[in-house]
Amino acid sequence: MNSGFKAVIMGGITLVIGFVLWRFTGDVETPVITLTKLGMVLMVLGGLEVLYGLFKSVVAKSVT
Repeated sequence: MNSGFKAVIMGGITLVIGFVLWRFTGDVETPVITLTKLGMVLMVLGGLEVLYGLFKSVVAKSVT
């Protein structure tokens, strides 16, 4: 399994976890940060990692 594919998979998992936090933890109160904001941050980071993995896969195929 190449590193681009791993980045896509891990980014997808992070994106899904962020979506679940954003969507379903609106009622939960935590002392430092709200879980909905954490979910939004995880969704952004997961999306960026998916894009990076796709880019890395495309570049790796064009180089070889």
